[in-house]
Amino acid sequence: MRMQVLGHRGAAGLKPENTLASIEHALQLGVDGIEIDVRMHGDALIVMHDATLDRTTTGHGHHARYTLAQLRSFDAGDGERIPLLSEVLALARGRTRLNVEVKSCGIARVVLTELEQATRGCAAWRRQILLSAFDPATSAELAAGRQSMTFGLLYEEPFAQALSRARDLGAGSLHMSLALLDANDVRTAQNAGLEVYVYTANTPADFARCLAAGVDAVFSDFPDRALAACR
Repeated sequence: MRMQVLGHRGAAGLKPENTLASIEHALQLGVDGIEIDVRMHGDALIVMHDATLDRTTTGHGHHARYTLAQLRSFDAGDGERIPLLSEVLALARGRTRLNVEVKSCGIARVVLTELEQATRGCAAWRRQILLSAFDPATSAELAAGRQSMTFGLLYEEPFAQALSRARDLGAGSLHMSLALLDANDVRTAQNAGLEVYVYTANTPADFARCLAAGVDAVFSDFPDRALAACR
């Protein structure tokens, strides 16, 4: 089976990350899925990786310093703005899998509610949503409330502990750092009924290593390169 390719933050190496332009570009490339990062800003869910604005926008400091209107007035690259989760859901709806990584603690229920509302009446689209988070409490809440959405475990603890936690939470996939990639761990996870996703693979050497280890999917800033390597 071909290794799947998920565009990391859309196509972060080709277009401004986590923007609608980046997501649309990844969709046009024919990715198997897209990963985005979600934070809470006031009562709105925004798509942004960092808590601060300096790296990815023309703004400065923590996003909470600004109103939503001010936040969305900043240039997120090439004239793009920081999108709302609702805008990303409208763009990606039914076109590919969508990995929603929850960055802020304590907002799992809000994210789940928005995803449930956005996928109401479209069971197939709901099944294409993949939930993940690094925070253990957030992961547990996402796993418990996912309904027919899928859940993947992002982890920082030793592999054996992560595997045990993934099984306890009913995860469908284990999301492993490229730095920690080990073919024996991949086989162990797969034998336990989990798919293995690796982040973030960007070079020919990265793709070759992932293919040799037999991983199920990679996250890539350059999904065009990853797709070519998987053909």
